Amino acid sequence: MILWPAGLALVLVWMIFRDPAIDYRLVVVGALLPDVVDAPFGGARVLHTVVASVVLLVGVMLGTRHRRQLRRRLLAVPIGTFLHLVLDGMWTRTETFWWPFLGRHLDGGLPPLDRPLAVLVLQEVAGAAALAWLWREWNLANPQVRRNLWRSGRLPRDLRS
Repeated sequence: MILWPAGLALVLVWMIFRDPAIDYRLVVVGALLPDVVDAPFGGARVLHTVVASVVLLVGVMLGTRHRRQLRRRLLAVPIGTFLHLVLDGMWTRTETFWWPFLGRHLDGGLPPLDRPLAVLVLQEVAGAAALAWLWREWNLANPQVRRNLWRSGRLPRDLRS
């Protein structure tokens, strides 16, 4: 429920963009945000809808006009929330995913908790494996690289390949 969305979101963003300047900390924030916000309300609610991710993206775009650096950094959050929807398979819950267009009610548990325990465990193992792969890929054994990632969310520029 934590390693699956965090690890896979990081791997997907790295594989798609190969951009060391993305704030990878904010990708993780975005990937975990829907569960953190919706769980206290009993399940998949507003942040598990495509509308919420679109509104967040539009908010970042409008709120960062003429501030390119801030926009570049904050775009990582909606990217993470969109990836959360993909990793949760939310498109299979049509009424929730397309709320309020195809349904008026947001009910149902959090997707990870609706799965069998074995699937949840396998997902977390896959998330841990993704993080282990990134550890090697990003050379996080190097304390300087690790410190820079922790402080700035960014990777060394020469890591692009």
